[in-house]
Amino acid sequence: MIVASLVSLLLLSSSGKASLHRAKLSKTNRTELDPEREALHIASKYGAFSGTKRTFRVGPHVVVREDDNLYWTQDGQEVLKGGHKVPLTNYANAQYYTEIQIGTPGQTFKVILDTGSSNLWVPSTKCDSIACLLHAKYDSSASSTYKANGSDIEIAYAGSGNVTGIVSRDTVVIGDMKIPGQDFAEAMKLPGLAYAFGKFDGMLGLAYKSISVNHVTPPFYNMVDKKMVDSPIFSFRLGSSEEDPGEVVFGGIDASHYKGSLTYVPLRRLAFWEVKLQGIKLGDDVVELEDTGAVIDTSTSLIVAPFEIAELINSQIGAKRQWNGQYTVPCEARSTLPDFTMSVRGTEFVLTGMEYILKLGETCISAFTPVNLNVPGGDLWVLGDIFLRKYFTVYDFNKNAVGFAESI
Repeated sequence: MIVASLVSLLLLSSSGKASLHRAKLSKTNRTELDPEREALHIASKYGAFSGTKRTFRVGPHVVVREDDNLYWTQDGQEVLKGGHKVPLTNYANAQYYTEIQIGTPGQTFKVILDTGSSNLWVPSTKCDSIACLLHAKYDSSASSTYKANGSDIEIAYAGSGNVTGIVSRDTVVIGDMKIPGQDFAEAMKLPGLAYAFGKFDGMLGLAYKSISVNHVTPPFYNMVDKKMVDSPIFSFRLGSSEEDPGEVVFGGIDASHYKGSLTYVPLRRLAFWEVKLQGIKLGDDVVELEDTGAVIDTSTSLIVAPFEIAELINSQIGAKRQWNGQYTVPCEARSTLPDFTMSVRGTEFVLTGMEYILKLGETCISAFTPVNLNVPGGDLWVLGDIFLRKYFTVYDFNKNAVGFAESI
């Protein structure tokens, strides 16, 4: 989760029948970009800091897959229909969130749906941090379905500090789905300005593996266990305007969200929504990559690449690093910049200069953010909203794969 992504820059009761659940997004104008804070959160999310070195650590059971033959498309297959649609709100193309309710009667919170984490947390009325004072807070005394747990919980985010609190249990409503007895974290402390000025109140994790602190089962796992969805999948379409912000579909795929066929790529590392990245191309310059993965992350704003490669790309497109960590290019150059192409299992995903350069007022900023995430088995990229606004994605627990198609 990238809580600070562009921060300064600015389902109801279940009928018992599984279906598809959607959510919309909306958009407002941007103000400022903070790529250095973005990089700190990325480094924290997918690893840890050791002294001054950025390192990445995973548990002992992570498996790296090298079965390149596991690759297929949706051609000739029935697209899963129905499901539960949940609307998203798009704030400045930087924060995509939706509203959920916790408790009885429901208390409303804006949460980021994050494919890079597993935790569900919202601020508590017991929190006196500045960030909590500026956001909606959960009041357990006002809910007739609240059950105490009381376990302490601490979620570490480098760059902004730790979210600390207690585990509680209550009814959670996402779209048209009601999940009784859902464990979540009541945040007692939210450090830093990232949370204070974020438009969201909390986070709802959708990671591939449950890496939630204190073994708290994430909401989507409960949706599947309670058979609220027809299939253990969800799909994202991120919009790029307030009028068309996008939506999430739980338990199905809306074929009107993309064109052509879905291409499914198996997960490389059975820990995150990570696929194998074979190579990149900038214009006519090609770089073949070995032992490299790309994590698909709905809460990251930019594209994170190994330091040397990101520096090289920025140099090639004429981006200059500014005092605040931004890599800027003259705005008039955007339309003349070469296409950037990523090769994933034989499929090429292309971003134009107009797509990988962000225009923020009179400033144009490169999306390529340098961070070294030294993972077992090779390098790691993180593909965030810059990529996801162009490419529709499906997250399939049965296939252990991510599906891709161009969004419409």
